[in-house]
Amino acid sequence: MKIELTLFQGRVGDHNDFAIPGARALASEIGRTTGLVPTRIGQPAPALNTSWDVELEAARPDLADLQDRYERIYAAGNRAISATSRCAASIATLPSVARHHPDACIVWFDAHADLNTPESTQSGYLGGLALSAPMGLWNSGFGAGLKPGNLILVGQRDLDPFEAQLIREKAICHIPPGEGIADRLHAAIGGRPVYVHIDCDVLNPGIVPTDYVHAHGLSLDQLHGACAAIARNDVIGVEVAEFQSSSNEGSPPVSPVHLVQALMPLLQGITGAADGRPDTDSCP
Repeated sequence: MKIELTLFQGRVGDHNDFAIPGARALASEIGRTTGLVPTRIGQPAPALNTSWDVELEAARPDLADLQDRYERIYAAGNRAISATSRCAASIATLPSVARHHPDACIVWFDAHADLNTPESTQSGYLGGLALSAPMGLWNSGFGAGLKPGNLILVGQRDLDPFEAQLIREKAICHIPPGEGIADRLHAAIGGRPVYVHIDCDVLNPGIVPTDYVHAHGLSLDQLHGACAAIARNDVIGVEVAEFQSSSNEGSPPVSPVHLVQALMPLLQGITGAADGRPDTDSCP
């Protein structure tokens, strides 16, 4: 069993040009700390900043290559660590995870739920549809297979009415920011294999540059504690999205070192077997 590091450099629903170099810096730091050599997928291109359908068609070739890589990784029994530019890359990754690990739960760290559909979206942003496509709520062309009971939302604090209603109707586990995240998360996982998605806007504003800024997010210490709780289980993959090299044009690049340090329990634990089993498989 190998761990394979992927650097996704494609344009996929970008509002600006900061996430592609951000992903490159993030993959470099993960590689430095783990000894893994990243494989690059996708070609950088300027942000389009337009509607979801145009963005998806522009990103389709790079997303197809990303999904092909995930198919090879998981068909070989290996595990994935990925630095992706934007959350919409999950339209390609998560269907492969669900296909090869149907019992795995997806832990989705994000200020948003990304559960809108083409019909419900108010912004028209492709990233806001990133999780609904793998759940089969609309057809992206990259497949689906993610079951609502295998989804754990963590840190969401900017939900559209459609998303809030969907979370209630589908009984999707949602752990908002606050105390006790690590314990609640470990309990919700219930000993299942885990694939982790981290959108950097789950963090408090100002910790790292992100496209969206929402108050009352997680601290790096809380993220570290949550990662340690997840690492007690069988981690089959980790993807980190939305780390921007900068917040503004002309600003000096920001280092991802402190972010990677917070993620180290996951990065170190991804090769290990679960060492504990919580008491319940429901969302506490």
